[in-house]
Amino acid sequence: MASARMLTTACLCLLLALVPGAGLADPGIAGQGPRVPPVHDIDRLVDASDVSSRMRSLLISQGGEIIYERYFNDFGPDDLTNVKSVSKSILSALIGIAISERLIYGVDTKIDEYFGEEMVELGDPAIATISIENLLTMQAGLRPTSNVNYGAWVQSDNWVSAALEMPMEATPGREMLYSTGNTHLLSAIIARASGRTTLDFAREALAEPLGFDLAPWPRDPQGIYFGGNDMELTPRQMLAFGELYLNDGRIDGHRVIPESWVRASLMPRAKSPHGDSRYYGYGWWSCDLAGHFVPHAWGHGGQFIMLVPDLDLVLVTTSAPYADAAAHEHANKVYGLLQRLIRNVDDYSTPHQWYADRGPNPVLH
Repeated sequence: MASARMLTTACLCLLLALVPGAGLADPGIAGQGPRVPPVHDIDRLVDASDVSSRMRSLLISQGGEIIYERYFNDFGPDDLTNVKSVSKSILSALIGIAISERLIYGVDTKIDEYFGEEMVELGDPAIATISIENLLTMQAGLRPTSNVNYGAWVQSDNWVSAALEMPMEATPGREMLYSTGNTHLLSAIIARASGRTTLDFAREALAEPLGFDLAPWPRDPQGIYFGGNDMELTPRQMLAFGELYLNDGRIDGHRVIPESWVRASLMPRAKSPHGDSRYYGYGWWSCDLAGHFVPHAWGHGGQFIMLVPDLDLVLVTTSAPYADAAAHEHANKVYGLLQRLIRNVDDYSTPHQWYADRGPNPVLH
């Protein structure tokens, strides 16, 4: 019997040696990196989530290493997707870089510094009290240009003026009113402060250090690149951006974004008015997901960059970006899938110390 068991064990070891990747999740092998869930576990969760008809990509990295990468519907790693409002998180990064380069004084700067001419004939003096921080946190107080007002706004002759001409619905800094008009004003501020287009500034300050070329995206009638929507990125470019934030704004030892800006951006600052326990920072959403603090960049239709700092984890999804009846349901399915994936990775992981010096979970407490 003993010799039979030895023979069985030897055969099993030989089989594992011959099968690529077999045993990589085994926690008992010395010298391996972080324990990760087997690929078939992740595949099973994905296949059970009914997302494949609209999904284009799913990437997961832990500790800076890709542990899962899968593409759908004939899309591949080099294919661009319109990432919709994930663009808002990128605009936030550009504002942080512009402040670090002293092109912008700071988040307390009032927007009349940049839009004095457009604001001359506006009747409500409260508009002059709106700060860059108010735009970043969606607390400008202006009636949103998004949702029911979006079509009329993007068909206007001047998107900046049309955003500023929206009536005030709240005191600046008091209430979250989600509006792409706010981030378009940020794009205009970057252009006016830097003397370059937002595209040129983004390519030099962000894309080039991350090792990719940023594709052009739509502009308004005055030539200002759309702030907070319609950027096009590959899944791996999104992953690189997420890992940049997980690494406090550094890549390969090189500082791209100030660490203080990363921390300030991910901090919950404005509570979502929809009662879904989500918060908004400087262009980043955050929530408690699977028991973890999860900041995320979120775009319509299922575009996500999710950070799980205490698991040293980044998750990226892209999906069909179309504004049709199925988009909202699909995004909810993707969101649920990501929650299950975080829980699955958590089962195999040792907590990371990324947030140890930042105090309690800012959402959970």
